[in-house]
Amino acid sequence: MASPDGRHPEAPSPHPGTSVPPARLAQCILIAALLSYLAITMLNLVSQHPGGPAVASAAVTLPLIFLLQLHHSAAGARDAPLPRRLLTLGAQALLTYAPLEWIGVLWGSMAGFLAGSLLLLLPARWSWPLYGSASLVLIAPGVLEHRSFIDIVYMCQTTALTGLVVYGLSRLSVLIVELHRTRTELANMAVATERLRFARDLHDLLGFSLSAVTLKSELIHRLIRTQPERAREEVEEVLDISRQALADVRRVASGYRQMSLVSEMASARGVLTAAHIDVRVEADPEVNRISPQTGTVFATVLREGVTNLLRHSKADTCTIAARVRGGTAVLTVTNDGVPPTPSVPSQHGGSGLSNLERRLQAVDGRLAVERGPTPDGSGRFFRLVATAPLRAEDVRSRRSGDHDPSPSAVESAQP
Repeated sequence: MASPDGRHPEAPSPHPGTSVPPARLAQCILIAALLSYLAITMLNLVSQHPGGPAVASAAVTLPLIFLLQLHHSAAGARDAPLPRRLLTLGAQALLTYAPLEWIGVLWGSMAGFLAGSLLLLLPARWSWPLYGSASLVLIAPGVLEHRSFIDIVYMCQTTALTGLVVYGLSRLSVLIVELHRTRTELANMAVATERLRFARDLHDLLGFSLSAVTLKSELIHRLIRTQPERAREEVEEVLDISRQALADVRRVASGYRQMSLVSEMASARGVLTAAHIDVRVEADPEVNRISPQTGTVFATVLREGVTNLLRHSKADTCTIAARVRGGTAVLTVTNDGVPPTPSVPSQHGGSGLSNLERRLQAVDGRLAVERGPTPDGSGRFFRLVATAPLRAEDVRSRRSGDHDPSPSAVESAQP
């Protein structure tokens, strides 16, 4: 979850017992390895008792090579423009080979850093040949100093090995940083997805209940003086709806929500009848064969259709039909209360129909909207048609991600 100030937490470390973040630990290991190589070079140089100028030049040049190597090993160094990469590689090559003139072959170990930088910054077709060349270049100073064949092979081999170590540790450090960033982004996406689910479920499940409570409360207000017994019955129904709304909120909070299509059809009949709308409910006997996943989605479609009818139309009749055709279930909600011209969307309007599209797609279903003149020509009708496989299972877990599709023209057809 997000912190109180709205920021998302970083992804937890895969090793809870490690107090140092993995990215920082990898960077520290890389720096320690580079400093170790520099220290070995300096100790080898001092052990040969060179003159003061050689030691002084090494003391100045080694920190410069260290800084250049840190720059080349950093994340994003390979993404720099090619001229800039060639400039810094040229500077490192100068600091690597120029001191050979007065320090000697002992300085050749710095060629391993250059070999690693070539692998890090250049394309493979260039970097690997240059990497080999950086190792073989040490043959020349070895021959000039009359080193033995074994010493020359040793210098070339250690240079190649140092280049691979520098390249491997640098790439590992960059990959750990990228992995840590990716895990953090995935954690943030999971939080955002859960927030979207919560908002969508609240809209779909509570819209109907709140509309029903409002409608029945208005009816109670009219009946309380003239028909107190009828008003008392309506109060009991309001209490039942309120308890159901509370149960819905708890299901949303727990992430589990399963609804009965048959029960929802009976509830819709009662609410619409209270609104003085002529309701006709048709259900095939095979409706009970609908899987719980499809039944829950169809119940949600029915709730949203009835909620839209109560909010946006002035219907006199409504037909709710649930049928089974082979291996396909079909739910139809039709009403005759569409105004002649589309109404202006309320500033409190939601995304109910687009939410229903997403839910139906999760069970391999689809949502269609139809509107047109009524058969007698006295008005216009609005129809929601939801279709889904009879025994469809929730397919979201089989998909690579629960990406919300872009809203279609269905939402614009909402009355």
